Amino acid sequence: MTIVLGIVVSWLWYRHWHDENVNSERREKALAQVFKQARATANDTARALDTSVATDADALIGVIWQHSKAPVITYDATRHEYTATATVAAQYNQETMLPGGGPVQVTRCFAFIYNHDPSQAWTARVSERTDVACRPSTQISTRVRLAQTRIASMNAEALTKEGINEALDPTGRRSFDVKNVVREGDTMTVSVLVSSSETAVDQCYHFTRPVPGDEGHGSATAVPASSC
Repeated sequence: MTIVLGIVVSWLWYRHWHDENVNSERREKALAQVFKQARATANDTARALDTSVATDADALIGVIWQHSKAPVITYDATRHEYTATATVAAQYNQETMLPGGGPVQVTRCFAFIYNHDPSQAWTARVSERTDVACRPSTQISTRVRLAQTRIASMNAEALTKEGINEALDPTGRRSFDVKNVVREGDTMTVSVLVSSSETAVDQCYHFTRPVPGDEGHGSATAVPASSC
């Protein structure tokens, strides 16, 4: 009995040691993937900015958003500099003897900084930030998806400034501030200032959806802008 118990204990110890080593190696690989992905995003975006014919801030923010999907993108006119704040994630499968293993997500917060001198090409820098720095952008991303869904589901006749404000912020928490609603033909563009709950971070978004006649529902797109 003592021998059997010793074998069991030895196996459990080995399995724990093995799993810890495997998980540590997989986590390091996932982290390396996160940093590789962040650098690739920065380089791809800089190349897209170089080839873009856009010159105004909103159009350039649109290019950055298209390649980075960063929820918060700010523009510093004095430096001709754009900063996109976003979380980059990768997954690995965790080994464990007990239930609860499986996919584990590794995340890091980054600021992607794009600078342009008219006489030179766009330059890109990647700066890792604390998780706290990405909390507002993560919250804004969640609220943008919520606003996108609600705007898409609204009847055409309700797509007024007051109607959209009521649909987005019925409790008056001031997470959304509808600034402008413009209809051109069968397309409606809604400018909304989306705010986070902490550190007073906000981002203007332009939501666009088709308006099929005078009634019916549509689908909505959302793109960040420099201002509302």
